[in-house]
Amino acid sequence: MIIFRYLAKEVLISMIAVTTVLLLIIMSGRFISYLSIAAAGEIPMKAVFYYLLFRLPGFLELILPLGLFLGILLAYGRLYLESEMVVLQATGMSQKRLTMYTLGPALITALLVASMSLFLSPYGANQTEIMLQKQRNVGEFDLITEGRFQAMSRGDRVTYIEHLDSNSGTMKGVFITEKIKKGDREQAVMVVAEKGRSYTNPDTGVRYLVLDNGYRYEGNPGEADYRQIQFQEYGIRLPEQEKVQPVNELYSIPTEALVDGDNAERAQLHWRLSLPVLTLIVALLAVPLSKTNPRQGRYAKLIPSILLYMVYLLLLTNVRNYLEKDGGHVVLLWLVHLMFFGIAMGMLFFQGRLTRLLRRRRPEHAA
Repeated sequence: MIIFRYLAKEVLISMIAVTTVLLLIIMSGRFISYLSIAAAGEIPMKAVFYYLLFRLPGFLELILPLGLFLGILLAYGRLYLESEMVVLQATGMSQKRLTMYTLGPALITALLVASMSLFLSPYGANQTEIMLQKQRNVGEFDLITEGRFQAMSRGDRVTYIEHLDSNSGTMKGVFITEKIKKGDREQAVMVVAEKGRSYTNPDTGVRYLVLDNGYRYEGNPGEADYRQIQFQEYGIRLPEQEKVQPVNELYSIPTEALVDGDNAERAQLHWRLSLPVLTLIVALLAVPLSKTNPRQGRYAKLIPSILLYMVYLLLLTNVRNYLEKDGGHVVLLWLVHLMFFGIAMGMLFFQGRLTRLLRRRRPEHAA
């Protein structure tokens, strides 16, 4: 148990370090993407954190197997490099026992991946899609930020609010300019108002932006001929909000709802089930791949091992996409797992046999 705890500790520490680095890289890229969308006024700034939180399980279900794979390579590679593994083998540590010890942290990681791929990731994706749908249905003027020009209606309207009272929704110093078409010509409209507020008709439910004490200018761009209208109250009808539709994306459907689904839903179900299996198989692959000659260095097999992992993951992804689009039997997905399981077993078996053959030949050459 002392050796098991030592090996498990080394693997888990390396796995957590690698997973943290990979997660920070991916999350920072997604954070910048969401931040740019929020800066453009399409989503509120406070929603960025919730988007990242709901998407976290979806990132971890793919990062954790890679983190475990690299963690075993780095941890065992250091033990081989510093001859600790040689000492363990001299005291009776066989390849079979080392593999069994490795399956301890691998099983823990596989359970975490299973909980994310089967439950947490679909739930998070579903909540993210619901939030995005609600955000698309929010009126443009509900996303106004005071003190900055904001493009709306795909760039046809630009709005500026000098001051916005977040409690009452009252606006001060409103400036709106937009392009409208009259016949074949395009006209520019500019509205300047002292105050503004949102109003909903209680009978029809139609929403308006009501402006007080201002001017409306209308004319053709590049021409001095324009029309000026002074108003005390001016209403702009806002687009009607659509009802939030049920989320039908495959990755956001609950796992229990995929059991009796069509080919695409069954492919998604088996993809979620295959991620924990992927975790266990890459752990088996990492044990023989981590064996390093001290003369070669700690990272000698790192790049080929990563390439093997990428081939494994790409094959699974391509087979899943094929099953979702063109149909086919889900056995194809499990044949990929079976192929790499056979590769892992072959590497473990032939590596041990080669070592025993070399030990048997040494006395003959010495004689």
